[in-house]
Amino acid sequence: MPKKRTRLILALLLPAQILLLQLLKFFPEFVETYYSRGFYPILSKASRYLFGWIPFSLGDLFYLLIGIMAIRWLIKNFRRLWTEPVRFLIDIVATVSIVYFMFHILWGLNYYRQPLHKTLDLDYDYTTEQLIETTKRLITKSNNMHRELGYADSVKIDLPYSQKEIFKKSLDGYETLSKQYPDLAYSPKSLKKSGWSLGLTYMGYSGYYNPFSGEAQVNNLIKTYKFPVVSCHEEAHQIGFAAENEANFIATLATINNSDPYIQYSGYIFALRYCVNEIARRDIDTYHQLIETINPGILASYKEMRDFWLSYENPFENISKGFWDQFLKANNQSKGIMSYSYMVALVVNYFEDRRF
Repeated sequence: MPKKRTRLILALLLPAQILLLQLLKFFPEFVETYYSRGFYPILSKASRYLFGWIPFSLGDLFYLLIGIMAIRWLIKNFRRLWTEPVRFLIDIVATVSIVYFMFHILWGLNYYRQPLHKTLDLDYDYTTEQLIETTKRLITKSNNMHRELGYADSVKIDLPYSQKEIFKKSLDGYETLSKQYPDLAYSPKSLKKSGWSLGLTYMGYSGYYNPFSGEAQVNNLIKTYKFPVVSCHEEAHQIGFAAENEANFIATLATINNSDPYIQYSGYIFALRYCVNEIARRDIDTYHQLIETINPGILASYKEMRDFWLSYENPFENISKGFWDQFLKANNQSKGIMSYSYMVALVVNYFEDRRF
């Protein structure tokens, strides 16, 4: 009897949790102060110290174990779907309630913190003219870096580092950033190649953060120009920036502030790609004019990445992306996957008064 009562209580707590999170949307400063800058940094550092030294992804094994246990439970209890449907449903909802609670306590509450532009004291709005001006500056910078690295304009640049070397180098940019923005300090490192990289690729993802182990996983099949940005993106998740657009922007800052010119280059052409895509949505004629001014070698890197994803395109990817879109909307990102465009607003306002 006590077990039945406990499961019922846990099941009833799920809607209570959902309601509480809806209320938290109206108190981002509270979440920022007491969770994102209070409890979470202590917890996340402890997780990285505890699991970061392990050479393989413990989180990947954790998901595998959970999956096996879930299948085993369903096989053993399948008949209860007809004999005890109410208790069967209560057991499932109670389990979901526990996982839901742990997810938000360990990391998910960061979805409800204040927007990054407030944390970094940046404006949010921008005009198309400002976007075009920033994009032109990014084109000039990216083209110049391409040549300074010793490559002809038409040659695609491949980073001369292994993935493990890129993981190590990713810390450099965060160290520089932390001097200006202490909230972006990152240590220790817990960044690993995913054991599920092929599966991630078929689902259309470059990496993921495991909130239960504090590990960041990077898809080791992605091309080298994107690898530093993805690594820094997942590290941004580790330090408490859950929103994908904000993690993308922090990854841009961490790469362009890296002391290594190849890592800087990857960050600049990453930001440039976002900006030119936004111009294409706003002014297609200007987009075509600007594309002509970008080094063909840079465009070749974009094409390589695009061709890579197309080669793994499959119907399941649409289902996966649809699920992720709904997940983001359920976690305080009202535009879902399309909320990634907030990245452009951050880039434009960050570079507005900065020389580069």
